[in-house]
Amino acid sequence: MSNTVTVLGINGRIGQFTADAFAKAGWTVYGFGRSNRARLPGVTFIKGDADRVADLKAAVGRAEVVVNALNLPYHKWSGGRAEAQNARVADAMAGTGKTLMFPGNIYNFAADTHQLRPDTEQRPATERGAIRVRIEEHFRRAAEAGGFQAIVIRAGDFYGPGTRESWFDLSIARAFDKATITYPGDPKLGHSWAYLPDLGRAFVKLAEHRSELAAFERFHFAGHFVTGDQMIEAVQAALPEPYRVKPMPWGVMGLLGLFVPVVREVIKMRYLWRNPHRLVDPRLDAIIGEGTPFRRAVMETTQAYLAAEPARIAGAGRPVSV
Repeated sequence: MSNTVTVLGINGRIGQFTADAFAKAGWTVYGFGRSNRARLPGVTFIKGDADRVADLKAAVGRAEVVVNALNLPYHKWSGGRAEAQNARVADAMAGTGKTLMFPGNIYNFAADTHQLRPDTEQRPATERGAIRVRIEEHFRRAAEAGGFQAIVIRAGDFYGPGTRESWFDLSIARAFDKATITYPGDPKLGHSWAYLPDLGRAFVKLAEHRSELAAFERFHFAGHFVTGDQMIEAVQAALPEPYRVKPMPWGVMGLLGLFVPVVREVIKMRYLWRNPHRLVDPRLDAIIGEGTPFRRAVMETTQAYLAAEPARIAGAGRPVSV
C-alpha cells in the first residue's frame, strides 16, 4: 500500500495534528486548504476550495488515504450546509477505492447514554448531533456501495499544545492572565478528552491497518476520561503557583448568546458537561497501544498556553518560566 495521505482542512486543529503525525511516521503528506497558514514541516500544501468538488477530487487524487478534517463554524452547520460540505467530499471519493478517515464526536448520542461503544445506538440530543448522524450515515452508504472505504474515529474534546478554539483554551485557560482556572462543568463528573498528538497517531495506526478493515468502520478513541477535579489538579501542577478555580459563567454566556450566534450554539451543547460520556473501544486500544500519560499531556498543554501569555501573568507577580 502507498503511504500517501491528503489532509483536507490542513489549517484546523485536527488537520494540523494528524498531518504532523503522518509526517513523523514517514508518510508523504499533502495538506489541502484555501491558504497555507499552518506551514507544517513535511507537508506539501495544495491550494483549493472545499466548496468545489473539482478541487477536492484533485486533492484526493494525490493520495491513498484522505483525512476529512473540514469543519464549519458552529453557527454555519444549519440549513444543510454541514451535510453538503461532507457530501462534496463523498462525491470526490466516489469510485476511487481510497480510504477516507473522518473525525467523529459524541454529539451522536443521547445525554443519558454514558458508556459509548462503536455499536451503541445513536440517539442525538440536539440538532447538531442529528447532523453528525446524517453525515456518518451518508459516508456509510457511499462506502458500502463500493466507492471507497470510510473509517470514523470518534473522540472527546480536543486539547494539546497550542490548540485554539477548544474547551481547554476557551474555558480552562481563558483567565490564566488573572491567575484563574475556569472549569465549565461539574468537577465531580467524568469527561472525555482527546490529546491531539495521541489522536493524530491513532489516525496513522488505523491507516496502516486499513487493508484489514471493512468498507465502513467506526472506532472510539478513549483518550483521557477524567473528572473535573482531576483535570484541575493536573493543570495546577503545571502552573507557576496555585490559581483560583471558578465555574464557567454560563449565565453571562446566555446573555451574550442573544447577540452572538456562535455563543448561542455553544450553549446548546452544555448538556455534554452535565453528563459523563465515556468512549470505550478495546479493539482500537489494542491497535494503537498506550498513549501519553494524562498528567504529562496536561503539563505540555498548560505550559504551551503559559508560554503564549504576555511576559508576566497578572496576579503572579513574576515572569512565568516554563
